[in-house]
Amino acid sequence: MSEPVRSDKKTLFGAAINPPVFFGSLIVLLSLISTTIIIGEPVEELFRTVQASISDAAGWFFILLANLLMFFLIYLAFSKFGKIRLGGVDAKPDFSRISWFSMLFSAGLGIGLLFYGVAEPIYHFNDNPFVDNTDTIAAARSAMGITFYHYGIQAWSIYATVGLALAFFTFNLKLPLTIRSIFYPLLGDKIYGRWGDLIDIISVIATVVGLATSLGLGAQQVNAGIEYLFGIGYSREAQIVIIAVITALATLSLLAGLDKGIRRLSEVNMGLAMVLLVFVLAIGPTAFLMDSFVQNLGYYIDNFFKIGLWTESFVGVKDDSNWQNVWTVFYYAWWIAWSPFVGIFIARVSKGRTITEFILGVVLVPSLLTFLWMSIFGGSALYFELLGDHGITAAVNENVATAIFKLLERYPLVSISSGLAILLTTSFFVTSSDSGSMVVDTLTSGGRHDAPKIQKIFWAAMEGTTASVLLLYGGLTALQSATTITGLAFAIILVIMVISFYMSLEKYYDENVNSHDKKNA
Repeated sequence: MSEPVRSDKKTLFGAAINPPVFFGSLIVLLSLISTTIIIGEPVEELFRTVQASISDAAGWFFILLANLLMFFLIYLAFSKFGKIRLGGVDAKPDFSRISWFSMLFSAGLGIGLLFYGVAEPIYHFNDNPFVDNTDTIAAARSAMGITFYHYGIQAWSIYATVGLALAFFTFNLKLPLTIRSIFYPLLGDKIYGRWGDLIDIISVIATVVGLATSLGLGAQQVNAGIEYLFGIGYSREAQIVIIAVITALATLSLLAGLDKGIRRLSEVNMGLAMVLLVFVLAIGPTAFLMDSFVQNLGYYIDNFFKIGLWTESFVGVKDDSNWQNVWTVFYYAWWIAWSPFVGIFIARVSKGRTITEFILGVVLVPSLLTFLWMSIFGGSALYFELLGDHGITAAVNENVATAIFKLLERYPLVSISSGLAILLTTSFFVTSSDSGSMVVDTLTSGGRHDAPKIQKIFWAAMEGTTASVLLLYGGLTALQSATTITGLAFAIILVIMVISFYMSLEKYYDENVNSHDKKNA
């Protein structure tokens, strides 16, 4: 492109930081932490009220945005833009497809699969807005369809949009690897000023708060597993200790670097996940689980738009229901809050892929792997429910974090499989934390890929502190509410981002791909 390319790498007293973003983000996070501590436990009700207000007013926006992003990516994948290669026509991928998929999956989901893989289908089996749960067969089908929807194509489209735009602006237009760079076509050199700083600050806050939610969930599940195996008490204080330990491990991985730390740990995650998946599939009702996987896909496709565009509008008028706010709206806010972190991480590891390959790899492959996981773990839980064993439902109602352990209790080698589940949760936990810290380092240093070690340690500690304070004083409600608030702020940025990205694609194609094709004709 013809625009001048410049760097946004600033320093303060020789430190590799962008001062407005670094200190602006720090002030906002410290304000959140201190306010939560000062108010104390009553903050939980405050967070609940704020979350309900945002969800009621903007739920339709989250749902519509996720679908529009999906259609935008479908268009890009099969349009003339699909052959654009991230990094230029001669760029080569830095990682094999196996390593690439492993990192996508570990950074993008991880803890969510283990925390909700068993529990969510059981929740929807017992209470969902589409069927009467007295019809257990219909309830089981619907439960899996809703679960697929929450972890499916629309959700991964959020990550893919941010990641693709960032990869294009970074590797093709040579702009810094920060969210502000995507707005160059609209703001020009203003991205290096206050507007760009504001965009990156919002991105940092969304990343830290989104990660805090996942760290909180992960700590609860690790605590539940340790209590199950060793009888150690389940408490918020124990979960704070777990967050501290995991944050320390994540810092070590982060310091080892992208290739030696995050990549290798992601591959270990995939290996452990496959071992646990194959164990449950082989020991459990194998034929039923594979039958249900195929049928679940069919139900998901058949009801794709019915579920995907449902907003609970008429039900809400009559019954004042908040099912959609608790589930779909929160999920989309969570995915959007995670999108700066996952998007930058995906962009960082995706150089050399074509736009078509990127979209299919980031949207379809993780979605199918997620569907398989949910069918096997959620399907196993539903299998026992349909046979009249309601123990997993009781566990979900009492403490959702114990759901996967209550499922594994129904199979042999329970101590080994439960230990593996704890190890896998911890490993995913570490991967999410170190990947997120790497991204925050990049954002607060103006796009650097080589932030100093002390800076990496600092932001890893800040993520752990934020998660600990929100969990200790506000519990899961505080984590979910903070995610919804930051998710809405970044959702607005996403809308503008798509417009800016498309403008640049048009210009880049005309100036580079078209001219290259004509020369080789």
